[in-house]
Amino acid sequence: MTKSLEHQFSMLVREIRKEYVGNGPREILTRFCGPWVICEMKGNLTNVEKFMIMSEDGRRMVHDARTKLVKNIYNDPAVVAKLEEIIDAKILRIFSDISLEEDIAMTVYVLDRSIS
Repeated sequence: MTKSLEHQFSMLVREIRKEYVGNGPREILTRFCGPWVICEMKGNLTNVEKFMIMSEDGRRMVHDARTKLVKNIYNDPAVVAKLEEIIDAKILRIFSDISLEEDIAMTVYVLDRSIS
């Protein structure tokens, strides 16, 4: 059951990212670890962003834009409600960052209870 739930959560994260960012990650790996949901997302950057990160200013702009955009996505109560519904738990905090060089983003959702 946990594998199916992890897959459902990954698909919802991809759908949300696609809706808000314009494209979703190429690959998502989701794991439940006690009261944490950890999503590792590969293949996030657009071709324009890949070009931009070739300069220091571009790297800073893309990183700032990506991290602020993700934070704004999770400020939407409807988005959070969709995620909480799948896992039947409340999300207390969300931490997110992206490694531009590796094109890997990580998001950790801290929950009010253990899922695993």
